[in-house]
Amino acid sequence: MQSHQHGHHHQDHPEHTAHSDHSAAETDAAMAEILDLDAEVMHSYLAEVTAWIRPLAGDPPLSRILDLGSGTGTGTFALLERFDQAEVIALDVSAAMLHRLSGKAAVLGVADRIRTVQADLDEAWPDIDAVDLVWASSSLHHLADPDRVLAGIFGTLRPGGLLVVAEMASFPRFLPDDLGFGRPGLEARCQAVLDEQRAAALPHLGSDWGPRLSRAGFTIDAERPFVIDLAAPLPAASGRYAQATLRRIRSGLGSRMSPDDLAALDTLIDPDGPESVLHRNDLTVRTARTVWAASRP
Repeated sequence: MQSHQHGHHHQDHPEHTAHSDHSAAETDAAMAEILDLDAEVMHSYLAEVTAWIRPLAGDPPLSRILDLGSGTGTGTFALLERFDQAEVIALDVSAAMLHRLSGKAAVLGVADRIRTVQADLDEAWPDIDAVDLVWASSSLHHLADPDRVLAGIFGTLRPGGLLVVAEMASFPRFLPDDLGFGRPGLEARCQAVLDEQRAAALPHLGSDWGPRLSRAGFTIDAERPFVIDLAAPLPAASGRYAQATLRRIRSGLGSRMSPDDLAALDTLIDPDGPESVLHRNDLTVRTARTVWAASRP
């Protein structure tokens, strides 16, 4: 699912844009949980995307990859698995996220193949040696000036190197339209409210990145939509992924929805209730993402 920081460049989850009164530490912890769950539930999507870009990366085998807005490592670890001779530079604005990524790398035995860099791309492009591939998953739309950052990417990619941009075409949904307790269309109403917030806070969300990549000097090699529509049997973490995401949505809605809708959300995220998403057998995982692959001439 991944890059999350509003206005910056973090491995994204859609609901990070929602306002919350939580402390920065609580926000980072909540986002880290969602990003880890997204990686687990969306593993088949990540495997499909990295398999698709593998031949586009060409030969010889890649040696250096930059994960732009790495978050907790969703893209980093998928790329290490696909490109088994490469090392990854994981770049993120959050020290806490990078610390979590490093801990996971140690557990997985790949710490020697990862270097972390903490940087805020809205301030300046960091000093990074040339790389063979840049991975930017749901991170470019968070930037104040993505065109300036694309120029930095262009300068860092070696000639012939590949830039992969992945952006959400739709945000994850989990619930059936008829929840069974009188709130049909609840999830659609939640997303409609959040869409208004996103439009104001994230003006680059939903951009057609193809023309922007071309203007930055890249050659568009391919563009592909990926539709994720998971039904039972779902990955084991799906209920926790739905709960964490809906909890994030709930925290961002404030009083913008009816008391009945908010009460229904509270029922769904309650870990102990019979209607909790942790216990329902009618969940699905539905989202769509578009991926652009572009090379530096």
